[in-house]
Amino acid sequence: MQQISWDDFEKVELRIGTIVDAMKFPDARRPAYKLKVDFGELGIKTSSAQITKHYTLSGLIGRQIIGVINFPKKQIGKFMSEFLVTGFADENGDIVLSAVERKVPNGSKLV
Repeated sequence: MQQISWDDFEKVELRIGTIVDAMKFPDARRPAYKLKVDFGELGIKTSSAQITKHYTLSGLIGRQIIGVINFPKKQIGKFMSEFLVTGFADENGDIVLSAVERKVPNGSKLV
């Protein structure tokens, strides 16, 4: 594992946001959803996430997640991803979303 400095860590904008919309993403190479996430004063941003094994579209609405919002935008087919959804792989390699224990204001930065 490569070590990083505190300055390196501070550059990563890990922010909390609330999922306001979730849609199927049939054009994705691997099963995925398109998400719209409210990051408070930072605005609503879109991303895709390969989270179809553990989550339903309706079950995602209102859920707070952690995203990296300062990566460059990434073109995924005809879709533009504006942030990285964070999560951990379970024992089968399926993604479990990173989240907070209690609700916090949208846009809050991980400290």
